[in-house]
Amino acid sequence: MTIGNHLQELYGLPAFDFPAADAERAGLPAADAVAWRISVESYDSEETWPEAFARFAAAVDLTRVKALVVGSWSDPYENGPEPVIAALLAARDRLTRLRALFLGDIVFEECEISWITQGDVTPLLAGFPELTEFAVRGGTSLAFPAVRHERLRSLTVETGGLPAEAVRGIAASDLPALTRLVLWLGTSDYGGDSTVADLEPLLTGARLPALKHLALCNSEIQDDVAAAVAAAPVVARLDTLDLSMGVLTDDGATALLAGRPLTHLSRLDLRHNYLSDGLRERFLDSLVPAGVELDLGADDADEDQDGDTVWRYVAVGE
Repeated sequence: MTIGNHLQELYGLPAFDFPAADAERAGLPAADAVAWRISVESYDSEETWPEAFARFAAAVDLTRVKALVVGSWSDPYENGPEPVIAALLAARDRLTRLRALFLGDIVFEECEISWITQGDVTPLLAGFPELTEFAVRGGTSLAFPAVRHERLRSLTVETGGLPAEAVRGIAASDLPALTRLVLWLGTSDYGGDSTVADLEPLLTGARLPALKHLALCNSEIQDDVAAAVAAAPVVARLDTLDLSMGVLTDDGATALLAGRPLTHLSRLDLRHNYLSDGLRERFLDSLVPAGVELDLGADDADEDQDGDTVWRYVAVGE
């Protein structure tokens, strides 16, 4: 699977594309009525992202903007978002009401997720201490050294391969207000080299006292992740758990069922899995009567077989 559609909503606001330089700008919505998406052509763009943002800043009252969606910048398969980050930080004295930021709303026709070049994104968290939602897409060169942020409630990192060092940085961060954490761990083919040991600080929940939704997704080591989650203290505090999109087999599912009780959850998401009919029935029998909304998805995860070797795949890789 690839990501084919741009973000439709952020911070409860509909996404709106700020017009290109040669497009009509009449009738723009109110500055605080939409999540503004600012982007340039991925290939052979005639203006840079900072230039597009400068046009935006001249046309829209930045002091009223609540949500920004950073779309493609020039050649994201080669260039990181450092100029984008610099432009945003230079405007932070005017972006006083900014509460949500998505960095890298880039679909496969612009650049495959595992080709998107990122960098150290934490200056945005330091520069915008009032942010409540932050998301980033793309794992190549992604850095996330440990930070403390008092207001952040939602953190999403979507990758085809999330570097272990970034996982460790996120796990070491102090995010006392965070209620929602979503990590797409990915595969080693695309730089996803983390292990469950890197996730351990997250699974204790010590630095995430408000966490209610945990998503550890899109992983080739989903069985190991499920087994670690099964014993994780943080599970007792969760309202929803998402282990979807990865290579989850009967081994990981069995460990999950044998671990800490899951019947307190309002929702368990296991879409895109490699479970046998027997394990699917066990989940249904164990959780549905307790009122858990269970999503096992369709039995459509791809696998190939070469002799005795079976190849299984995460939902989003390239």
